[in-house]
Amino acid sequence: MGTRGIYVETTIRATLDDVWNATQDPRQHVRWDVRFSLITPTTRTADGAARFVYERRTPFRTIRGDGISIGETSRPDGTRTSALRFTTDDRLSPLRDGRGYWRYEPTADGIRFCTGYDYSPGWGPLDVIVRPLVGWATAWSFDRLRLWLETGRPPETWSLPSVVMFGRGDRPRARRCRRTPPHRRRALDDAPTTLAALAAPGGVE
Repeated sequence: MGTRGIYVETTIRATLDDVWNATQDPRQHVRWDVRFSLITPTTRTADGAARFVYERRTPFRTIRGDGISIGETSRPDGTRTSALRFTTDDRLSPLRDGRGYWRYEPTADGIRFCTGYDYSPGWGPLDVIVRPLVGWATAWSFDRLRLWLETGRPPETWSLPSVVMFGRGDRPRARRCRRTPPHRRRALDDAPTTLAALAAPGGVE
């Protein structure tokens, strides 16, 4: 790692609990986030961190990996956070080891929901192409989540292939999201302290 990382931010007119549940429940998470096809919880650590395995299916290959996350639901400033680490030993995965966070901040306009993360590239020099695509996919997914929670329309309404080929009215748009961290040089500068203490994924303490 050591890059500037990826940062995405949106504001969702919904309750804090609604945003939290839609993003922390693995079954709901995969409905709006195109970066994942399946997330399966496995075990928990002594400090409450949740281990899981994930899949990203493509027409050519299914990439599998391991992850671990831990959430904070009662911070003194009224925000919530979730820290994450992930890894895969799939040699064809464009993302290898990674780490990041989600932050949930109540504001007068709704819930400011943002992420910052970084990863070790699996495709070497081709990461100059992969990284912008991963950032775009994250932002598109965030806007898909926003539309779901604000309109009540299921996120499956805006599946990526149908939106690209046919359009779907007020469809998700990555450009609606902020892509640069405020007053920060790197996406992980504002990571919660739980990220540094988080155990390694894959069952390794």
